[in-house]
Amino acid sequence: MTIPVTATASAVRLTAVSKVYGSGPNAVVALDGVSLELGKGSFTAVMGPSGSGKSTFLHCAAGLDRPSSGTVVLGDVELSGLREAALTKIRRDRVGFVFQAYNLLPSLTVEENITLPLRLAQRRADQAWLRQVVAAVGLTDRLGYRPSQLSGGQQQRVAIARALITRPEAVFADEPTGALDTRTGRQVLQLLRDVVDSTGQAVVMVTHDPTAASFADRVVFLADGRLAGALDAPTPEAIAERMTHLGEW
Repeated sequence: MTIPVTATASAVRLTAVSKVYGSGPNAVVALDGVSLELGKGSFTAVMGPSGSGKSTFLHCAAGLDRPSSGTVVLGDVELSGLREAALTKIRRDRVGFVFQAYNLLPSLTVEENITLPLRLAQRRADQAWLRQVVAAVGLTDRLGYRPSQLSGGQQQRVAIARALITRPEAVFADEPTGALDTRTGRQVLQLLRDVVDSTGQAVVMVTHDPTAASFADRVVFLADGRLAGALDAPTPEAIAERMTHLGEW
């Protein structure tokens, strides 16, 4: 199954991507011939039952893992042919990551955590873009704080700002609200929604939560490592019904 792109330009394109772990009779097929194109300015949620290949999909799409076969193109760069050093540079400069764990450095201030990817790349921060990103995540008055002085929701906002600071081709979020209470989680999801709408950023989010997925433009479903359909303009109820048919509940 191939699900077409919904925006004018591609941020990420997977073509016939498979990922096999192990070999022989013990081989596990985590992804099986997945072809999917994700547009710039799109917010895509990826869902499926446990073991459906969601995390493997995210890792291959983001260049964290190499597919066994098929191609992954990020913007205009095919990742599969790159050496490890070049792939590391691509991940640092052109990919943003937001995980359930905030992964902030406790000894750095909020501003230093946000600009860390630029410092690692020995690049100066664009001050206008930094101000825009910081304002977008609501941290303008917290730049001198340490992570220990922030709530969980504020720490995740720092992580989102850090993911955006390099102007990446795509931001990949893996259960970004899993460690947050319901109210704070909704605020973070609305923030991701607003970032997509205001900056044209592409966001790809793996989640198990139908309410979280309903903030996306489209939900893509995986089952047994294969694409199992998609929902546009999804509602929590429609998502839950589809997941029921996939055997999740």
